[in-house]
Amino acid sequence: MIKRNLESYYRSNPIGIILVVGFILRLIAAIFSKGYGWHDDQFLIIEIAQSWIDGIDYYSWLPSEDGTNTPEGFSFFYVGIHYLLFWFFEFIGIYDPQFKMLLIRLLHATWSLLIIYFGYNITLRLSNEDNAKLVAWILAVFWMFPMISVRNLVEFVCIPFIMYGLWIIIKSDCKTRYYTWLWAGIIFGLAFNIRFQTALIIGSIGLVMLIQSKWKEAITVALGTILSIIIFQGGIDYFVWGKPFVQLTEYVDYNMHNAALYIVSPWYTYVLFIFGIMIPPVSIFLFTGFFHQWKKILIIFLPVLIFLVFHSYYPNKQERFVITIIPLFIITGMIGWQILYHSSIKSSIIKKFVKGSWIFFWIINFILLVPVTIMYSKQARVESMAYMSKYGDINNFMIEDINQTVLRFPPQFYLQNWYNYQTLMKNDNYNEFIKKHRSDDISIQPGFVLFYQPDQIELRVENLRQVYPDLVFETIIEPGFMDRVLYWLNPINDNQNIYLYRNKAVIPNKIE
Repeated sequence: MIKRNLESYYRSNPIGIILVVGFILRLIAAIFSKGYGWHDDQFLIIEIAQSWIDGIDYYSWLPSEDGTNTPEGFSFFYVGIHYLLFWFFEFIGIYDPQFKMLLIRLLHATWSLLIIYFGYNITLRLSNEDNAKLVAWILAVFWMFPMISVRNLVEFVCIPFIMYGLWIIIKSDCKTRYYTWLWAGIIFGLAFNIRFQTALIIGSIGLVMLIQSKWKEAITVALGTILSIIIFQGGIDYFVWGKPFVQLTEYVDYNMHNAALYIVSPWYTYVLFIFGIMIPPVSIFLFTGFFHQWKKILIIFLPVLIFLVFHSYYPNKQERFVITIIPLFIITGMIGWQILYHSSIKSSIIKKFVKGSWIFFWIINFILLVPVTIMYSKQARVESMAYMSKYGDINNFMIEDINQTVLRFPPQFYLQNWYNYQTLMKNDNYNEFIKKHRSDDISIQPGFVLFYQPDQIELRVENLRQVYPDLVFETIIEPGFMDRVLYWLNPINDNQNIYLYRNKAVIPNKIE
């Protein structure tokens, strides 16, 4: 009876069932997928907002009295939302960092459901119900989406705004009132306020409207977008800095002059990335479909293509940059592929190959879905901060990572304190470090030293005891399972063991 009722409900309201499944997966991710995925979703959002709540502009994003602070080039819109959320949490008595982040993840999980909803409706409008259901299922259960959905990743958080604005335009016709087009522009502006690069998508949608001779509609959408940007981007900057758009101006200037300072990869990096995550040979089907019906779905095709071409040309390449277009790529690829498959493929052998490819896709997808959905990302770094937080005031702490030249930032949000911690890295002069930091004054000594990586750990501890002779072993904080897997796949994902040594001169006794 229950099965028949579900089947009947699914036939009449498929998107309802798909949304429930999508939410269940995202709920699981919200509960179990702790930590953070990348540097930006923690240190450009969470750390900034919480430091402001604590009355400390730790990362120097705000104007200073001596005028030394300058705009950093990041939008305050999304960070400001988290500032308000954290303020509200503490207003009602919620201070625990892990509980705060659970609530944040739950909010993001719910927000991401709009991607499934609009993905279904956009596909239904441009194609048919079978394709719409397939697109919605992929958006709901695609192996990386539940985990990314609960992250503070601006590249993903902006997607519902893009798809909402796009849906308004796609479903509108010549009888649509001007304020609907204006509203679509305002929504696009909110996407821009979260992620500046969405200007490429928004501008491309406007270009398609002009190509389709929708001049008045395109101008109205543009006015709505500009209005939204003026109010939120310009208004917030004016409130903080006394001048509008200083963050945006700094962002453009910085990226024009520093593009080669980060990860520089070949132009085809993003194509290979999309090809890989979409699980071949299905990814081949989607790429084929993407180009097959480009004229019919130009309103989505051109924005995705321009976005992809720009980022492929731009020197700084990080995979998360193109996450924004993945749902739109799935929609266009699926529509085009299904038309090609049903109209041109007659061979029974090829049809069996296609069917087998989809079976392979779903098997691999669900194999990946389970561990990725529950992964505790950057577990060692988060838990090391949480461990030290139970000691209260620890003076400060130190990170010793002489095997690396690049510091892995400690997420002090989980420490619930903001210390100007010491570091000893590969390129540092050890003798100068000893001269600078050796002191009998325990008020300036770190309460803990965090040794990253196990390489020659005993020798490194003995060397540092020349500076802090009272170091004693406290505990080892280990990375999570998926952190270890990612490190095995690519050592750049350096989420290593962290060895905590307590300085008995500062903290005499261990808390059990």
